[in-house]
Amino acid sequence: MRGLDSEDLEFVRLFLLSSGSLKKMASLYGVTYPTIRLRLDRLIQKIRLSEEREEDSFTRLVCRLAKDGRLGAEEAGLLLREYGRGRETRAGPG
Repeated sequence: MRGLDSEDLEFVRLFLLSSGSLKKMASLYGVTYPTIRLRLDRLIQKIRLSEEREEDSFTRLVCRLAKDGRLGAEEAGLLLREYGRGRETRAGPG
């Protein structure tokens, strides 16, 4: 969530304070439920894309270290496997 701007963070804050009620959020923002749902969906996608970019940078770093000989291939493989498992755990079911 580091990549979110202040407006997005405020939306998340209000969402939490509203106990996740999109109906309350729509009322707070003075818009319709579908409008607030669309905004939430876009915010979710923004967070997912940000996390994917972070993953890519970690994977690139490990591969670069292995290629430069600063990290063994076996160790690099172990790191990437464990990293992948952690990612699956964070993503949760479907």
